[in-house]
Amino acid sequence: MITLKEVHTKKELKDFVKFPFELYKGSPYWVPPIISQEMEVFNIDVNPVFQDADANLFVAIKNNKIVGRIAVIINKLDLKQSNNKVRFGWFDTIDDIEVTKALLNKANDIGKQNNLDYIEGPIGFSNLDKVGALTEGYDHIGSMITWYNYPYYVEHFTKLGMVQEKEYQENKFPFSNVKPEFFYRVNNLVKKRYGLRPLNFTKTKDLMPYVDQMFDLFNKSYSELSSFVEITEVQKAYFKKKFISFINPEFIKFVMDENDNMVAFAVVMPSFAEALQKAKGKLYPFGFFHLLKAKKECKTVSFYLIGVDPKYKNKGVTAIIFNEYYETLKPMGVENCIRTPELEENFASHQIWKHFDATTYKRRKTFRKDLV
Repeated sequence: MITLKEVHTKKELKDFVKFPFELYKGSPYWVPPIISQEMEVFNIDVNPVFQDADANLFVAIKNNKIVGRIAVIINKLDLKQSNNKVRFGWFDTIDDIEVTKALLNKANDIGKQNNLDYIEGPIGFSNLDKVGALTEGYDHIGSMITWYNYPYYVEHFTKLGMVQEKEYQENKFPFSNVKPEFFYRVNNLVKKRYGLRPLNFTKTKDLMPYVDQMFDLFNKSYSELSSFVEITEVQKAYFKKKFISFINPEFIKFVMDENDNMVAFAVVMPSFAEALQKAKGKLYPFGFFHLLKAKKECKTVSFYLIGVDPKYKNKGVTAIIFNEYYETLKPMGVENCIRTPELEENFASHQIWKHFDATTYKRRKTFRKDLV
């Protein structure tokens, strides 16, 4: 018999967060989160997303043991955009379709109670959260910004009548594929033609005054995507603390116009995958050391975000960004570049990378089902 238990206490939340550690134990591909940071995501006193969203967490129990989990999310910003959906994320289960059915039925019930139209997942609260169930590339290591799952997840969704809603691709290319002579020339032409200049940093405190502009441009440049949810003012401060201080300042690049307005940005992160595996969910006593080492000695980097003001799209502005990254990454001996999940429909982004001869090595999807 399968029963669902809603998470209320700190201990129950910790059990919710730690379930995947048991499920993926021994997997060389799963990348564990830092437990304390994962718990903060669901702390309504810490995460400002709860000003615009509600989340109910559940664990599935069978034979007195946790066998599955789900976060059922209603984002009020979705409703403002007429996206009448209930989200589900942080979904994990043993290979038992009845467990999956019980968890999704709970999302279905909550959606109906709130007069919504359909469920979609796995997705988080916003575009900066993890997204999608892996459908290809199970034999590749994950990352700190993606979920990993076993192949049977997709089988369960399909058998239960869910259909594809969105598809994402993940691509990679060796740094040796980067041909600086291509964008070096374009970089100079674009800077001269439009009066643009790159902005680089060596200290986090120096880039912080520009981060709000970056999030504003993120909202502006990603607003046309079907998955878009606006980053609010209070969330900006939270993401500054959560992400920006964690990234090498030289890995964040801005392009400014003559009036000091930001027209493009990009964020690259060191790959923390192997360091997180060594940390085993804990910062102390040794986890912080592994992460710090990965930050200083990274040979693989992830292109996390890149955005261009719509007025400057298709004008070669990304050549400035890539030129700056080449100058930063080459002396560090970076060997591999990974791109985080990109919507199949995001053709503008695909065009940005067309000269790097990238390989699609993972795909992931979100699934939906009308509420009944």
